[in-house]
Amino acid sequence: MNERTLLIVAHAPSPNPVALRNAVAEGARSPEIEGVAVQVLSPFATQPEHVLSAQAVILGTTENLGYMSGALKDFFDRCYYPCLEETQGLPYALYIRAGHDGTGTRRGVETIVTGLRWRPVQEPLLCRGAWTTDFLAPCRDLGLAMAAGLEAGVF
Repeated sequence: MNERTLLIVAHAPSPNPVALRNAVAEGARSPEIEGVAVQVLSPFATQPEHVLSAQAVILGTTENLGYMSGALKDFFDRCYYPCLEETQGLPYALYIRAGHDGTGTRRGVETIVTGLRWRPVQEPLLCRGAWTTDFLAPCRDLGLAMAAGLEAGVF
């Protein structure tokens, strides 16, 4: 079986979003998973070729003024058209660190990925309200589920 790539594009501007990103990556790199390479990049570092070479993507963002982070928006601005025709059906998942409700952030990301015709493989994970370490386990589970899906050929 050829190795498959799971790309994690996560904006992590402070310690709490860094902890979420690291938990997602930890789950994706679980020792039980074989044949899946995990690549973790900031939205600013991610180029269209990273997306084009991935078989699945996890997007992570903070809620900024009721919208996705400017960094994730920048990623989409740069990668949208180069990826539009080549990545239709790409499985993706989304997690949001939302100080409020995350609704506008979710809507903004979903509008763009709908245009790209990417395929959501689970409901977005919303880490809402005051910070708690209880957010970490669901993030690990998200990474593990995406990597396991790639390993099993589910998507």
